[in-house]
Amino acid sequence: MPRVTIVGGGFAGVEAAWAAARLGVPVRLYEMRPKRSTPAHKTGWLAELVCSNSFKSMLPTTPSGQLKWEMERLGSLVIPTAREFAVPAGEALAVDREAFAKAITARIELHPLIEVVREEVAAIPPDRPLIIATGPLTSDALAGEIARLTGKQHLYFYDAVSPIVDASTIDYDKVFFGSRREKGDPAYINCPFTKAEYERFWEAIRAAECAPLHEFEEPRFFEGCTPLEELAARGKDTLRFGPLKPIGLTDPRTGKRPYAVLQLRPENSERTLYSLVACQTRMKWGEQKRVFRLVPGLENAEFVRYGVVHRNTYLDSPRLLQRTLQFCDDGKLLFAGQLVGVEGYIESAASGIIAGLNAARIALGKPAVAPPRETVIGSLLHYISTYPHPDFPPMNANWGLLPDPDDAPKERDLRRQLKLQRARDAMERFAQALML
Repeated sequence: MPRVTIVGGGFAGVEAAWAAARLGVPVRLYEMRPKRSTPAHKTGWLAELVCSNSFKSMLPTTPSGQLKWEMERLGSLVIPTAREFAVPAGEALAVDREAFAKAITARIELHPLIEVVREEVAAIPPDRPLIIATGPLTSDALAGEIARLTGKQHLYFYDAVSPIVDASTIDYDKVFFGSRREKGDPAYINCPFTKAEYERFWEAIRAAECAPLHEFEEPRFFEGCTPLEELAARGKDTLRFGPLKPIGLTDPRTGKRPYAVLQLRPENSERTLYSLVACQTRMKWGEQKRVFRLVPGLENAEFVRYGVVHRNTYLDSPRLLQRTLQFCDDGKLLFAGQLVGVEGYIESAASGIIAGLNAARIALGKPAVAPPRETVIGSLLHYISTYPHPDFPPMNANWGLLPDPDDAPKERDLRRQLKLQRARDAMERFAQALML
């Protein structure tokens, strides 16, 4: 029987190995640690947590809770192990990081169909089916090989992303639609500032605390993605003559040009998510919430993703991958984890499950599959494979990714309840069709 080869023993890699082995397909899993480590890892355990020990909310009514349910329905290794080694963390699922990683390692190494090889993979192996799940700190040698395969313009090494908000939480009485100089589709939402509002916003940015860079992260700020706080430090008017310039925009309620304007751009075709244009930032997340809620119209906005500027190797997936996580030019090559543009431990692990299922199906001579768009996993995969703009930002699980049901009620909580029930039903049908 053909074997599935996996490169990378992080969250995506172990879930991919587990999923393929559950279908009876032998797996060879490569992990370079402990022979060669990364600047962020400390041990040789598989699925080592390098940042927080939290896997976010367990509440079934949250996107994170629903994602965990979907993963368990598909036979996840990570979620049941996390529950077994959980530590008190309120509604969140947090783990004893050492006990968790040791348990994952033992379960993978003891599986009769999984062989773990402790060596660095510096070139893309010829083995097929092959899953590459090497994460945001992919070694320079392998990153170079991936860049040669995909084209250098399709591999990002720094993640400079603006905050993204849920469209249903914007106060539309305080904003207006329109593009500068009325060119093209009036797709942008414009948040107009008075002089006093702008100055209060600028002062809040100047006072905000920023997250420190890791030792292995250099502040490589290109002018097009310079953090907002760096621009604000250059002077009080830098922002309003830069990314917040009001030129070509007229507020229809006043008939005048605003003092400054922060624009929001739709992040998906349904326009349920909007990003804050040119607002890349290293401000801490609590600070971002405080600062950006000073923007007119965003006083009660829900942030589905906060801004970041950090090292993060990932693919321009919308140009390279199918929803099944197959490489467009080679259907027996798959990618998974943060390398495909999902954010977070659990999102990475979820993509690994799908990659592992599909690699095993390919080995068995079956077609690859993707969960329905109505599910959280399906919506994440839809996002990373269809994102419409050239500057692809990674994404975590959130309700805005899931399409609204037909005739959805305006009341947000009811709409989300419908999304949740539809997601559960769709995943159940998908799992049953695969006989999982």
